[in-house]
Amino acid sequence: MVATGLFITFEGVEGSGKTTQIEMLRKWLLAAGHSVLVTREPGGDPAAEAIRNIVLENDVAPRTELLLFLASRAQNVETVILPALTAGKIVICDRFIDSSVAYQGFARGIGRDTVAALNEFATGALYPDITFLLDIDPAIGLARQADRNRMEAESLTFHQTVRKGFLTEAENSSGRICVLNASGSFADIHFSIANRVLKILESRV
Repeated sequence: MVATGLFITFEGVEGSGKTTQIEMLRKWLLAAGHSVLVTREPGGDPAAEAIRNIVLENDVAPRTELLLFLASRAQNVETVILPALTAGKIVICDRFIDSSVAYQGFARGIGRDTVAALNEFATGALYPDITFLLDIDPAIGLARQADRNRMEAESLTFHQTVRKGFLTEAENSSGRICVLNASGSFADIHFSIANRVLKILESRV
């Protein structure tokens, strides 16, 4: 299948506001007449959602954790993301390849290059057209979280390393990753995101 739609991903440490911004962008795109599909990782279809429950609710070894995330991602790409892109839809995904690099590659110590290579295999070398990294101090982000799953309950040091991983990836992303200050107002952040997406859409007309 050849992807013809627009693939947008959102990344960030816990509590960075991804869910809010994804919903604001979805509504904005729908109002403009676009066909939009929102998905998440881990998750996407029933099989991938089952993997999500396993990896977020059970203690697993770092390599097991990575492989479970990759299995969920491969399923989501194959059954949800690629079909929607092929149909010309705008796909918005809450977390994707950069989360595995930041969480497992950096914070779990598996290694950036190892995770990147496995990501490429799991996705069939599918990369987002644009990734919005909502950057915030992990201490502030975690304070926003009421209920915490296994990943969210990790130490502050762990989440600080995750943030470092995200920012390192952004520096080497050749412009794919757009870093935004997530401590600003929701409206200002949305305006920046919508403006960037609009420019991409206009360039494709």
